[in-house]
Amino acid sequence: MSHHPFAVTVANVVCAAERFLMVEEWQQGRIRFNQPAGHLEAGESIIAGAERELLEETGLNLKLEQGVAIYQFTAPDNGTEFVRFTFCVEVAEPLATLPQDPDGDIIRCHWLTLSEIEALGEQLRSPMILASIKDYLAGARFALSSLKQQR
Repeated sequence: MSHHPFAVTVANVVCAAERFLMVEEWQQGRIRFNQPAGHLEAGESIIAGAERELLEETGLNLKLEQGVAIYQFTAPDNGTEFVRFTFCVEVAEPLATLPQDPDGDIIRCHWLTLSEIEALGEQLRSPMILASIKDYLAGARFALSSLKQQR
């Protein structure tokens, strides 16, 4: 049996009045849409990583409320295997955003309805975006306290 690392990523479903926060970004020379998300950094807790990505990509310093789901996904283009921890937070209304992206990939942020996100089709960075929003809308949740970090 061969062992290989998974790419560990974190993502956030941010909801305000039936609109979801999406990030428009440059990826491999194309414009793509994603949730505020990214790779977990060495030594970083999963929750801290998700909050950092939210701050970097949107400028919003929000505390996550719950987890939505943990996904395992293999990218069809290159076979990279991902484990994605997805969290959620609700705000009363769409908030102003100001990306602080250190990589310079973020173009802007948008508050979109589910149907607007579905209409993006191939511009979505991964199928986990719609899966996590639909899981969120179906009420899928887990407590943040279920994630433990040992040092």
